[in-house]
Amino acid sequence: MIEYKSINRSNATLDEREAYFSTLTINADEPQVLLQTCNRIEIYYGSGDVAPSTAQHLFRVASGLESALVGEGAIQGQVRDAYQSAMLKYKLPAEMHKLFTTAIGVGKRVRNETQISHGAVSHSLATLEVIESEGIDIRGAHIVIAGVNKLTVDILKFMKNKGAKMVALANRSVEKARAVADEVGIDVRPLSDKRAFLSETDILISATSAPHLIFNRDDFSNRPMLAIDLAFPRDIDPRVTEIQGIKLYNLTDVEAKVQHNISIRQGEIVKAESIINQAIIELNETLERRRIYRQCGKYAPNSW
Repeated sequence: MIEYKSINRSNATLDEREAYFSTLTINADEPQVLLQTCNRIEIYYGSGDVAPSTAQHLFRVASGLESALVGEGAIQGQVRDAYQSAMLKYKLPAEMHKLFTTAIGVGKRVRNETQISHGAVSHSLATLEVIESEGIDIRGAHIVIAGVNKLTVDILKFMKNKGAKMVALANRSVEKARAVADEVGIDVRPLSDKRAFLSETDILISATSAPHLIFNRDDFSNRPMLAIDLAFPRDIDPRVTEIQGIKLYNLTDVEAKVQHNISIRQGEIVKAESIINQAIIELNETLERRRIYRQCGKYAPNSW
């Protein structure tokens, strides 16, 4: 039976997810798909029949229905990447292949046939909303964005479009950061210089892939600052709030800022769930035909 284990924003706090991440051990000999995002850590494992609850959950995840920002598009690519990564590591059972290829297809259908992603709020746009809610004029602020990935690049582009002038991109690999920074004409700072650049920063946005804290409490001076931590596990030491003048938003805080924008998509969620239910029926029919073929000693086509 193909089943899954999940710890996510619905059943665990940010602290609990970080604790789970720090103790997570993977059996490298067991074929499995590991899906890790800022809001969830999930393992899909086993062989044979696909548990109905597994298919329903994965299809909802791929469609963006389980995301903190309902309808966000990044999760579909994350599901695809997790599946492709597993294919490189393991010989996955045929049913696992069918489960994930179907899930990716369901995600595409939901976005093409509903308005679930219409006006969807991304973490990058939510970050700008947080800054605006704090009354900070980014045109005159010293801004540091830490980490080089799609999220930070999107934030950087949005900020430049809104007139931000004093922006720097910080990263452990200066070369990787410079490839992005040179395109938009901003400075690059190595993370090893963090104490120096933090002493002149008004807004810090961090979203690295590091498995540990990047910015510790002792790295900060008494300079007033808005710090936004979009990483999982967290990049910024939560104790920085003990320093007068520093305000910190973590991932959960940022998502809570835009929940009201999500309620308008409730009608589209019903349409998406109908597509998912139809896909589960079709998946079960396909796997049943595969079982019949095997029982008869025939070869089940890979296209099934």
